[in-house]
Amino acid sequence: MVIAEASEGHPEAAARRLEALQGIAELLIDEEVIAFAERLITEGGIPEVAKADALHVSVAAVHNVDYLLTWNCRHIDNATRKPIIRAICVSAGYSYPEICTPMELLTEDSNDVL
Repeated sequence: MVIAEASEGHPEAAARRLEALQGIAELLIDEEVIAFAERLITEGGIPEVAKADALHVSVAAVHNVDYLLTWNCRHIDNATRKPIIRAICVSAGYSYPEICTPMELLTEDSNDVL
């Protein structure tokens, strides 16, 4: 899903995004991931209209990913939704990925500017 999303938009920008993803492992979307994404929706963590967002969170939780970086502050990195998502992850026996924007993960002394 990430590769498909990164491929969209302006061709030069898409090429830069795809280059940045080189060497990052692709994680499997299997029945467990799909079932947990559905649970995130049915239990109110993510709205029904945002199934792809639920899959992103589910992949990260099921595969025990430490950080889920996103620019999606409507459905994923949302202060009112994150506690609900966290509770659903914990009640299902999954670790909760730290959800944040890339800017939040930069170190204080970083000279990188996005």
